[in-house]
Amino acid sequence: MNKVRTRFAPSPTGYMHIGNLRTALFTYIIAKKNGGDFILRIEDTDRERYVEGATQVIYDTLRECGLNWDEGPDIGGPVGPYIQSERMGMFKQYAEQLVEKGEAYYCFCDKERLDELKAVQEASGVTPMYDRHCRNLSKEEVEQKLKEGIPYVIRQKVPLEGTTTFHDELYGDITVENSTLDDQILIKTDGLPTYNFANVVDDHLMGITHVVRGNEYLSSAPKYNLLYKAFGWEVPIYIHVEHIMKDKQHKLSKRDGDASYQDLMKKGYLKDAVLNYIALLGWAPKGENEIFSLDDLIEEFDISGISKSPAIFDPAKLKAINAVYIKKMSDEEFAHAAEPYIRQTVKKEDADIAFIASLLKPRTEIFTDIPEQVDFIDSLPDYDTSLYCHKKMKTNEENSLASLKEILPVLEGVDDWTEENIHEALFELIAKLGVKNGIVLWPLRVALSGKSFTPGGGIEICRILGKEESLARVREGIAKLS
Repeated sequence: MNKVRTRFAPSPTGYMHIGNLRTALFTYIIAKKNGGDFILRIEDTDRERYVEGATQVIYDTLRECGLNWDEGPDIGGPVGPYIQSERMGMFKQYAEQLVEKGEAYYCFCDKERLDELKAVQEASGVTPMYDRHCRNLSKEEVEQKLKEGIPYVIRQKVPLEGTTTFHDELYGDITVENSTLDDQILIKTDGLPTYNFANVVDDHLMGITHVVRGNEYLSSAPKYNLLYKAFGWEVPIYIHVEHIMKDKQHKLSKRDGDASYQDLMKKGYLKDAVLNYIALLGWAPKGENEIFSLDDLIEEFDISGISKSPAIFDPAKLKAINAVYIKKMSDEEFAHAAEPYIRQTVKKEDADIAFIASLLKPRTEIFTDIPEQVDFIDSLPDYDTSLYCHKKMKTNEENSLASLKEILPVLEGVDDWTEENIHEALFELIAKLGVKNGIVLWPLRVALSGKSFTPGGGIEICRILGKEESLARVREGIAKLS
């Protein structure tokens, strides 16, 4: 099959780790860049780690990110089923084919013997490996044990001498001594395949041409290649990618809320920004630009740009990229996205959400920044009068009190409470007093908000609060400072 076919084969374990999402992204891009097919296969045979509803999380995350599959469990395709637990009946026959070819064998060793062997090897400082006790059983001995119903596994018959070489697109050719490879189990005593065996058979049957996976599977690649060779199948192109780390020593932690796509969504990031940033974790574009849509990534991506070093997750860089995407939003798009966050602290029915959003947009890096910025609107928080002291504005408690006393009658005299009229009245006052803008506007901002950082200044806050509430808060500021 000449057409490029890639697959993303996650296990439904509860959430979408950003390392998994990056693998899905790279896999999708490689397929689409080459006019190929992107296949979704759910590997759900590890029942101990299986989480109910996790398959839907995978579907939802990929679709939300625009990584739409051409074949998969919910849409079907020519090489289904695409859920591994529904494919269980087909693997044993392939293992038995290898037995017939002399490339695999029945192993009847029980758990007690294997545990004892492992203990002896560990005590001797030897890396635990199966001692191939059953490898050379005669055909008659095997048939007798099968007849007696003795439990067995089927093991791969790895060559005892020589070397195996495999090629990876990032690491080049890697050669290992066959003597270091274990005779891995292909079929377990329950008749079900091991992960490694099912993976090879499924990839072949689905016509997978490129396999993107974590580099923890580099050590398994020689055994994969020996299986492909034993069957006479074509080996796919391997791309083993490095881990994403929190720092040089620590992996990302679910507990810290930085390990999953869902965590980042809850923190108020935009999906396009997250996908853009994840692409840059371990991949370097050729130019200086780092802002890429999914279509841009398909155009720009090259396997040679993938790094062999672990990628460090940098929250500051992700936040900066997210801010770029926020600034690219139209005012209407931003207001729509920001409203749920504004409404966390602003409950007033008549609040001008569009205007509040317009003030927030230039000041927002992630949407979860928003509630704390506008929590003064419904009710004035208790604040310390030291907020009135601002070195740059040259304000202190004494001149702030004087300014508020001047501001109050001016605002009382504004009949048509518009931003333009409030602005005009206050700047007339500033001119009359012959002072810098900050001498008047900083005390007003503090009195209205009880905060040193707000979306917009005192004039915009007056518009948001309305005349009655604005005057009440200025009076309260005077009382606090008196």
